[in-house]
Amino acid sequence: MTKRSASSAHKVSHNGSLQDQDQDQDQDQDQDQGQSKVGLGKKVTLLRGISIIIGTIIGAGIFISPKGILKHSGSIGMSLLVWIACGVLSLFGALCYAELGTCIKKSGGHYTYIMEAFGPQMAFIRLWVDLIAIRPAGMAVISLAFGQYILEPLFMPCGIPPSAVKLATAIGITSVMYLNSMSVTWTARIQIFLTCSKLLAIAIIIVPGMFQLFKGETRNFENAFELNDVKLSGMPLAFYSGMYAYAGWFYLNFVTEEVEKPERTVPLAICISMAIVTSCYVLTNVAYYAVMSADELLASDAVAVTFAEKLYGKFSIFVPVFVALSCYGSMNGCLFALSRMFYVASREGQLPEVLSMVHIQRHTPLAAVLILYPMTMLQLFVGDLYSLLNFMSFLRWLFIGVVVLGLIYLRYTKPDLPRPFKVPLVIPVIFCLTCFFMVFLSLYSDPVNTGIGFAISLTGIPAYYIFIHFKERPAWLQRALDSFNRTLQILLEVVPAEK
Repeated sequence: MTKRSASSAHKVSHNGSLQDQDQDQDQDQDQDQGQSKVGLGKKVTLLRGISIIIGTIIGAGIFISPKGILKHSGSIGMSLLVWIACGVLSLFGALCYAELGTCIKKSGGHYTYIMEAFGPQMAFIRLWVDLIAIRPAGMAVISLAFGQYILEPLFMPCGIPPSAVKLATAIGITSVMYLNSMSVTWTARIQIFLTCSKLLAIAIIIVPGMFQLFKGETRNFENAFELNDVKLSGMPLAFYSGMYAYAGWFYLNFVTEEVEKPERTVPLAICISMAIVTSCYVLTNVAYYAVMSADELLASDAVAVTFAEKLYGKFSIFVPVFVALSCYGSMNGCLFALSRMFYVASREGQLPEVLSMVHIQRHTPLAAVLILYPMTMLQLFVGDLYSLLNFMSFLRWLFIGVVVLGLIYLRYTKPDLPRPFKVPLVIPVIFCLTCFFMVFLSLYSDPVNTGIGFAISLTGIPAYYIFIHFKERPAWLQRALDSFNRTLQILLEVVPAEK
């Protein structure tokens, strides 16, 4: 990692020809296409913002295994209450991020807000954990679900060879990377299409489920709130599962600089998206219970497939395709948002400078998009993904809690900061307590994995001092870093974004 220096690729005098060449290309591009500058434009409209949030929240979970909440809550009625409560709590968190997104109009999400509130060291630790572990593993897991379900109709009723799943997964990851590298506009358009396909899949579950309910199929709801099987000790785990299912409401904040009228669009997109997602989750579970008993749901490996087999017979073969499209939408939305975090971190001097450069023709942050590709592929083929996610799961809520704590802190340290959208203080307090409760729950229920994850995150401290804090580096190392930046800049045809 390198800080900005006078010897950077596009600044050095003896490499001035590269800058001149890039400027000539920019001028030609401006003349040919009428574009005034190279940079990331404001192409995220309200509809595209909604599609980013919904498309990343709704993954494979609601179709495959929405049974963690039922298992831990103990009854159908309590499970529905937990789904609703988690939706409300997630809305609280989303509203907090809406305030941050309208008063700090920078892309980068968690990273940017921690930087603003608590400084570069804390922000770097968050970035470090995301870069080396959480994001590649998370991308690989959702991509594996895509590979599994896109092949399932071809192999039914036989099992799918693991090598075929990984090959399909690799193709899926590559195609998402290519799409995000080529065009911001087409990435957003395809995200809208994939989000619509998710909502269509959910409608295919909800509508016949509601029809069964109105026909009088209510036997599974009799004694729905029976408390015999309800254990208070399981409720925290039920809430943990629910909050995880709603995770993803923060991704629009990663692209704030590309949002049209962010002071209006960000809060509106967040509120509309959370209302839609909460309604979809609750009604989908009601539809499941109208057709399946609690025992059948808990015994199913793929709840939506079992549901479709009961109602649609042979047509249930289409359900895996919808699940694969849902996973692909999550992959696309996550990559679109995360690349902007790396872009901003590079702009802040905490990642190699080439990552904050933009393609001269396509106006995409090409290097920031591609940074996850080698690490995701490596973890896909050689890593222990699920163990890594177990190590890191608590860190998500720890850092989100820190971000919301930063909102409260900024209320007192920067009271004059313009806040076009402001939430009552009780909302961030409640959500902050919820996040730290889930961190405590992780420590209590799985202290070994949580401890390992915490230890991995602490490696960010020496990394910060080695790569960021100490400005004086050996000359050979500085030359190597400058050469790396310059070589990638030439290969990828990227230049610094014009202001």
